[in-house]
Amino acid sequence: MKPTLVTGATGFIGWHVARRLLERGQRVWALVRDPARSAKALAELEGIEPGLEIIPGDLRDEDSLRSAVNGCGVVYHVAADYRLWARRPEEMYRSNVDGTRNLLAAARNAGVERCVYTSTVGCIGMRSGELGTEDSPAGMDEMQGPYKRSKFLAEKIALEFARDGFPVIVVNPTAPVGDHDFRPTPTGKIVVDFLRGAMPAYLDTGLNVVYVGDVATGHLLACERGRTGERYILGGENLTLHEIFGKLEALTGKPAPKVRIPYAVAYAAGMASTGWAAVTGKAPRAPLDGVRMARKKMWVRHDKAARELGYSARPAVEALRCAAEWFQANGYCENLAAGGRRTA
Repeated sequence: MKPTLVTGATGFIGWHVARRLLERGQRVWALVRDPARSAKALAELEGIEPGLEIIPGDLRDEDSLRSAVNGCGVVYHVAADYRLWARRPEEMYRSNVDGTRNLLAAARNAGVERCVYTSTVGCIGMRSGELGTEDSPAGMDEMQGPYKRSKFLAEKIALEFARDGFPVIVVNPTAPVGDHDFRPTPTGKIVVDFLRGAMPAYLDTGLNVVYVGDVATGHLLACERGRTGERYILGGENLTLHEIFGKLEALTGKPAPKVRIPYAVAYAAGMASTGWAAVTGKAPRAPLDGVRMARKKMWVRHDKAARELGYSARPAVEALRCAAEWFQANGYCENLAAGGRRTA
């Protein structure tokens, strides 16, 4: 059996994809830009099952990608620069847009049999009062910030490769939550901040919360059963932010914020926080792009993935429990409270 290449195997979703593959006895090549920085994530993967090989490489380095895909049967392109603020936004475009094009071109030229590209729910059109689906239209003008814009462009590239005959399937995860969120992701940071008592108020917004392990399984199902050129939302449960905090309160005993702040106040705080970040170079506590995204409830349905792939997701409360227990067990609350930053 040919090995499977996973990009982003030291990140949140990618780690779980690699884990699922290893548990199935598959050989996994993990494309890693800096193995030293990702030592903890790699050590945990290596402890699951034999079959993991570290492949040094960079999505921006075409030569390293040609070497990485040589001999692979399947590629899972999960890696992305996922930040709601960047001092140099062009870096995000180089990784997410140029990197996707570089990897898919290398995979096609190497004769890779199938590729699963990890997009985002942010590329799904959202209309007030409606649940988003794979057919909901979305335009570049709806994409807030360099992360969403770069992922929107990268998804278009993946679909163009599929239209040209390369077997690419696109998956659109919603807001994954769970264990092994090493950095953590912006969604994971919501849980961490709640555990630290650093959430004094909440916005009237909403997310579709899904367990990261179910998202990983959805990737494998997309590879096995997905149709070339199709998009599949990998989602879970639609919840308001207030409901999410309520579930965390019931799970942990920590009080949920009771004050709802108006959007205008949050926007002003985001402007001030992001403006100060431009001066200091340190990531803002309230990124303006994150506030802008929160104006819409990111609610969707995953009927297509359930129907065509056999995908299913467990209740959101189980994902939140898993995340809270893992963050607490691994010292994230204390570290972040002291001003540190955990990295994989």
